[in-house]
Amino acid sequence: MGKIILRLDRVMADRKISLNELSEKVGVSNVNLSKIKTGKISAVRFSTLEAICEVLQCQPGDILEYDPSAE
Repeated sequence: MGKIILRLDRVMADRKISLNELSEKVGVSNVNLSKIKTGKISAVRFSTLEAICEVLQCQPGDILEYDPSAE
């Protein structure tokens, strides 16, 4: 079975936005955003994903990637 890979770090780097700045604009704690950034979560609320996409001016597919060969 494949795996969902989070690419928030890449999108943040492309947009030149820090974790603190994103946290402030999205209204989610640094700790929770850090977990999303490092992929140490098992779920993301749609409202959080929507807020991240709005701030970063991106699509969910820019942040989430499916790797069918990952374990």
